[in-house]
Amino acid sequence: MTVFKSQERAQHHTTASMGKVIFYEERDFLGPSVECTSECRDLLCQLNHCNSIRVECGAFMIYESLEFAGTQYFLRKGDYPDYQSWKGCNDTIRSCRLIPAQESGAFTMRLYERIEFGGQVMDLADDCPNVVERFHKNDIFSCNVKGGHWLFYEHPHYRGKMYLIRPGVYNRFSEWGGRTARVGSIRRIMDY
Repeated sequence: MTVFKSQERAQHHTTASMGKVIFYEERDFLGPSVECTSECRDLLCQLNHCNSIRVECGAFMIYESLEFAGTQYFLRKGDYPDYQSWKGCNDTIRSCRLIPAQESGAFTMRLYERIEFGGQVMDLADDCPNVVERFHKNDIFSCNVKGGHWLFYEHPHYRGKMYLIRPGVYNRFSEWGGRTARVGSIRRIMDY
């Protein structure tokens, strides 16, 4: 049983509810490091490159470009001793975003076959391992997320490039970082 002094308890509770990730310049958690507890738009000013990551609590989306752009990777609590362990192609990580835990409420989203919420409407409240099999469409051009944080994957069965989908409206696929409207599978972020 862990016992905290009141100040330590408050600090522990804040860190646990916010999340904590540590980026290291070298493999195996060596070299200069940078800690983030929420989001960072520009890691480049603090770190030249990133070869290992430790997520101490929470879940994070990391990005290869500044300002939450470029290739995205989803990381939950755990150790990532080299960039291959998070399925990265290189040691370039430029920004990160905390994915807040869903405290209550349902996961719900509405998908559209055309930009700006046009065409057929498809409602989703659970994981979808194959968009084509379920909706007979393989392109999602816009969406409205009413509850929960989600991941869009480029290919069926949660493979390929991924995109973080947060609550809000997305008028077109480029607003979630997609280069095309192709979405092969969709998963709720439930495990932090």
